Amino acid sequence: MNKPPEPSAPTTPFDQGLLLGILIGEGHFGGDGKQPHITLRMHTRHRKLFEAMLRICPGSRLYGPYDHGGRQYYQWMARGKVLREQLVPLLDALPMAELDDHVFERYTDMKTRYGLMNTTPLETQSRETQDTA
Repeated sequence: MNKPPEPSAPTTPFDQGLLLGILIGEGHFGGDGKQPHITLRMHTRHRKLFEAMLRICPGSRLYGPYDHGGRQYYQWMARGKVLREQLVPLLDALPMAELDDHVFERYTDMKTRYGLMNTTPLETQSRETQDTA
């Protein structure tokens, strides 16, 4: 298990897009029956991407590397306080529903199952703010 990096500055629009894109494409939204989690499992060759995930989501964890069935991989996980107070509010502020109905349904099911429906979305930079910066 790797120690997470120190908290960083608020996420940039690029970080938000990277986070949303990778979770839409590869993420798992679920839980263990007691607490929710969002996980990402990919080959060890994606180590730098996992490091970016740790930077974007301080307090999340990276486990591995694992070698199972001939596959070498890491598993990134967000759960507990970091999921409830940081990641869910950030994801709620991003346009997941506009991009992928299936993933949004899985995300919403996780939130419903584990009582996370009453989170307040974080403020994200609008397109107008980005264009004038």
